[in-house]
Amino acid sequence: MQDKFYNIDCVEGAKKYLLDNSIDLIITDPPYGIDGDKLHKHYNRKEDFVIDGYVEIPKEEYAEFSLKWIKEAERVLKPGGSIYIVSGYTNLVDILNALRQTNLQEINHIIWKYNFGVYTANKYISSHYHILYYYKPGKKRTFNTYALHSDYEKDENGGSLNYRDREDVWIINREYKPGRVKNKNELPTKLLAKMILYSSNENDVVCDFFLGSFSTAKVAIGLNRNSCGFEINPTAFNIQMEELKQTVKGELLSKYINTKTNILINKGQHLDELTKTEILVLYEKLKSYGFNKKDAIAKISENFGRGFWSISKILSETNNPQIENTSGKLFD
Repeated sequence: MQDKFYNIDCVEGAKKYLLDNSIDLIITDPPYGIDGDKLHKHYNRKEDFVIDGYVEIPKEEYAEFSLKWIKEAERVLKPGGSIYIVSGYTNLVDILNALRQTNLQEINHIIWKYNFGVYTANKYISSHYHILYYYKPGKKRTFNTYALHSDYEKDENGGSLNYRDREDVWIINREYKPGRVKNKNELPTKLLAKMILYSSNENDVVCDFFLGSFSTAKVAIGLNRNSCGFEINPTAFNIQMEELKQTVKGELLSKYINTKTNILINKGQHLDELTKTEILVLYEKLKSYGFNKKDAIAKISENFGRGFWSISKILSETNNPQIENTSGKLFD
């Protein structure tokens, strides 16, 4: 599929241009129904470079609006395809209610914490958005567990980077674009790259029902995906179509794609009694060499290609084991 974009309402456009079961991944940031055209007053933000024509949805129409476009999203998603919906909390209930009227199934309710919020003196400051991650049943869902970090990469405290990256609270800063033409609300490249890399493969089709700044399209193309979508604002559409010409297919792969090889190659595989015994023998040997428990488990995990908690469980299930050394190749 070639990259295709349409200056049209997303419901009308999806019915006209998108076939059933044709999209691998949808990432979209619909209007929030909170007078978005006036938000700059709350953020104390100048609008000199913001594109005119932002189309807001009246609150009284939001529930019906949400159901219509989400039904179309369900129709066009392939079985096994995923959808990420970014939302504030004001009308989140309408989006959740719409999702519950489909066959889409929830995977995660993610919280995106960003780097500034609306200042308030008499209540807590709102500085997060919700990201609803759902998929269409029928086939195995794409989820690239090690898209961004391999299983052995550690943070400064020795924790797993892969584990931390896949927690359901994401701390990702917004992007500042002073003096540059921009849409009312833009999702940062790092946020979009994360969703695209985990939930799609190269040459898959990524769709955005509310293109806005075309950020989803630009990142998808930059990660060697195909892209399509809809934007109702003609001013934004024409400006961003020109900007899109500067996006090079695959240009972001070298920046974001994980090229490191996993070492836990036996993770999740059957563990026989001989291997358990070898693990216990090696553990006792490492302890005799002065390893503490944590470091010993980490070494065993690396040697046997199995997860830290898998090794830890074997040790915890063994009380004063009578260990016989059955292998001469346990420790290198």
